[in-house]
Amino acid sequence: MATHKPSRARLKAAALITACALPLLACAAPQAADAWPSRPVRIVVPYGPGGAVDVATRKMAQMLSTQTGQSFIVENKPGATGTIGVSQVARATPDGYTLVANDTTYSLLPHIFKKLPFDPAQDLQPVSAFVFAPMALAVSADSPLRTLGDLTAAARAKPNQITYGSGGPGTTPHFAAEGLSLATGAKFMHVPFKGAAEATQAVMGKVIDFQFASTTGVMGPVQGGQLRLLAVSGDKRLEVLPNVPTFTEAGVKDFGVVNWTGLWVPKGTPPEISARLQREVATAMASEEMKTFAVKMGAEPRAADAKEFGRILADSGVMWGNVARNIGFDAK
Repeated sequence: MATHKPSRARLKAAALITACALPLLACAAPQAADAWPSRPVRIVVPYGPGGAVDVATRKMAQMLSTQTGQSFIVENKPGATGTIGVSQVARATPDGYTLVANDTTYSLLPHIFKKLPFDPAQDLQPVSAFVFAPMALAVSADSPLRTLGDLTAAARAKPNQITYGSGGPGTTPHFAAEGLSLATGAKFMHVPFKGAAEATQAVMGKVIDFQFASTTGVMGPVQGGQLRLLAVSGDKRLEVLPNVPTFTEAGVKDFGVVNWTGLWVPKGTPPEISARLQREVATAMASEEMKTFAVKMGAEPRAADAKEFGRILADSGVMWGNVARNIGFDAK
């Protein structure tokens, strides 16, 4: 069979085509990231609707949808202190179209479970944290417990008869209440619910005496006259509630728990997409709309990038580990 050598002209043309193609291939990844999102993005909230994480995430999803021109859809997947929803995202395809939102409870997980269905440090990548809100102690609007001193005195006089609710054992409100117990010597009775919003309803309905909650989750009923705050964490009073004292002012020092909402992506998500998402969150938090939302919720209107978020997670892990040991929490 005869063979034909390619002509010099054809070889030259092939080389030219290859030379032109290489820059295009090099640009493929950034172009793919620039195209993200080209379809709806799912944000899993691993708790029930109406809680602090849900409220802040839904507002952020609205902002991201407006900024990118693509839908960001929030899905509630509650259960097992948030591990069910987080596990789903940890196993998801790392393409930037499945995210998970959580709060400081994420830092608690290694201290409340002997074995998790995912590795918090390896299976998910932190992207950004936003809406930094103090923790508040809330009672019903007409509760006879008028001050934090009233509540702790009643609990010391009648141990385990003053009740509080949370979204379940090992959640931030649960550990915050146990931290208050350690600081004051007051003994409370824990009543777990499926989510923070259910605990809020129980306080308003006088089924339980109080709850700890992020201000983001309870500001609506507080402003609506259904709940009353006895104290807030942080070093200053809230601008929107100037009559509510800090825990230090109310007699409990060094109670500085701050709740934040954050976004994670599955490990292996292209860094260009994570960086784009981080920029979009920062842009949203810099807007007047998001600043107004955060301030009305009693929160600090800022965003933390991935590096700062990583430090926050590490510091939170140490803090909650100390609380878990001090209360003798029995990991599941």
